[in-house]
Amino acid sequence: MADYYKSQRPIVNHHIVLKPHHKWIIGGATGLLILFMITMSVFVYMIFAKQELNYNLLNNKISDLRTETQKNINDISLSILETKEDLTSLNADLGNISSEFSQLKASAGDDFSNIIEDAVKSVVTIRTDVSQGTGFVITSDGYAVTNAHVLSGGSVIKAINYQQEILDADFIGYDENLDIALLKLPGSYSELKLGDSDNVQVGEKVIAIGNPLGLQFSVSQGIISAIHREGPSGLEAYLQTDAALNPGNSGGPLINTNGKVIGINNYKAGNSESLGFALESNFIKTAVNDIATKSLEQTLL
Repeated sequence: MADYYKSQRPIVNHHIVLKPHHKWIIGGATGLLILFMITMSVFVYMIFAKQELNYNLLNNKISDLRTETQKNINDISLSILETKEDLTSLNADLGNISSEFSQLKASAGDDFSNIIEDAVKSVVTIRTDVSQGTGFVITSDGYAVTNAHVLSGGSVIKAINYQQEILDADFIGYDENLDIALLKLPGSYSELKLGDSDNVQVGEKVIAIGNPLGLQFSVSQGIISAIHREGPSGLEAYLQTDAALNPGNSGGPLINTNGKVIGINNYKAGNSESLGFALESNFIKTAVNDIATKSLEQTLL
């Protein structure tokens, strides 16, 4: 009986004995798990660190862009203000043109009373980033001439017409020997016609239109003092006049009593008074056609 009960007793204590290779497998798996977790932690940390760096770089770029944008806005605002001031000044100057013309017409008499207002509408102020002068339109589609030295050293050419519009002027070409430059303006115009300078007589009355010392669309009256004077080019191609010419008149028209251009105002002798010179119109025509032939493959006059 005692043996029977002994045989029926449950086994309470079981000892599982792991073999060495089992321990190695479990240890290796645990190590791999730990290594994996460490690797993932480092990887996640690097991702967050990179995102933080990118975020900081992006913030810096945004800040730089804001600074640059604000600077550009300030520059544009300043340019607008300066342009408004220039236009205000220009409007003030041009606002007096009508009254000045009336006074000039009264003093000029019948010779130019019906010419000045028509002629001045074909004259433009020529401005570059380094100088200023005058030009005038010679074709209805906007080709204009000025002195080449007016454009010398400039990189941007603007024209201001009688309607106070500021226009971009395209440079076509120039004749260095005769100091003539050809420009193209947008729009249509009432052009000035060139007269025959071979018919010019000493003593005949003329007017010079230009922008002396920056005074837009000024008109001065005089006579032809001599013809076929020798100029800087060595050619006897210049009219001498006592009409007042000053810096800024260069490139403007010298007009006779028939309203035709007989010369382009070019220079005056030193600091002398009433001793100005204009390239004769026949030479203007030759120079313009030579420039147009080379650059446009056509003649204009």
